[in-house]
Amino acid sequence: MRSAVGFALLGLLCCNMAPPRTQGGQPLRLVQSIPLLGVRGRIDHMASDPQGQRLFVAALGNGSVEIIDLRSGKRVRSLRGFREPQGVGFVPSPARLFVAQGGDGSCDMLDGTTFQRLRTLRFSEDADNVRYDATARRIYVGYGSGALAVLDARTGDNLGSIPLPAHPESFQLEAGGPSAFVNVPDAGEVVIVDRAKGRVTAAWRIGRYRANYPMAVDEAGHRLFVGCRKPAAVLVLDTRSGRELAAVPIDGDPDDLFHDAGRRRVYVACGAGFLDVLEPARPGAFVVTARLPTAPGARTALFVPELRRLFVAVPRFGSRGAEIRIFDTTQ
Repeated sequence: MRSAVGFALLGLLCCNMAPPRTQGGQPLRLVQSIPLLGVRGRIDHMASDPQGQRLFVAALGNGSVEIIDLRSGKRVRSLRGFREPQGVGFVPSPARLFVAQGGDGSCDMLDGTTFQRLRTLRFSEDADNVRYDATARRIYVGYGSGALAVLDARTGDNLGSIPLPAHPESFQLEAGGPSAFVNVPDAGEVVIVDRAKGRVTAAWRIGRYRANYPMAVDEAGHRLFVGCRKPAAVLVLDTRSGRELAAVPIDGDPDDLFHDAGRRRVYVACGAGFLDVLEPARPGAFVVTARLPTAPGARTALFVPELRRLFVAVPRFGSRGAEIRIFDTTQ
């Protein structure tokens, strides 16, 4: 009996951690690498301007924001003078770039064309992830020991803060409703914020899982994907109840993950040196169907559905320079 159970568990593990596909069957295809000469240290999150074909990269360890022209495939500017830039958010009209800084807790609003600093917002500490609500034309910034700042995306005016139980990591804004789903790893929870009411309305415990940093939401499928580091897994939660639908083992140190609605996939950037691709196995369940090697420390990424591209930030390591690797997702 023990032997049978052991083989069953082994089979389940192998199913979840499927070996990489052959090259011809890979779901992602590397199409370009753009060097970031002179960029040192950790690279954090990214934002895009799909219409203008630009990518904005928060080079935290370098104290800079790198601007890449995707048409030419080159870095065109390096904006300096930031203190540990972590999150970036782009607003298309009027063009604004928001840069959240962990070093002093500030968030700069820049002109999205000239990149002149227009305003600096001061928060308590550790300004981190940035999200744009295009419907309400608001910017949300996670910061400090637990809050989401709400800013006017046009003027940069501070419209107030929503208190949280601890520092927020990745959070996602519901497009078809008022909810925001927020990872709060120090509390071991995912909390739900009603943006209209400006307060937390629910908190979901994530059990034995810890260090829940990245997150993605599938509104149509009522699923929330939560990346955890201890142990390394993607939790699939029902957005209506918080019920756990699945827990999929992945590679270590995940820091960004994305849901590709068109391809019904989830992409996970893991600092252990892999891109993990998850696909549905049956209703409610996902399995890892591909593991693409990247580089140690390449744990931040950005999926841009409009461009059908996945951008992966690779930090400098030894003699290998920093770069952005671009993957085509249409396979």
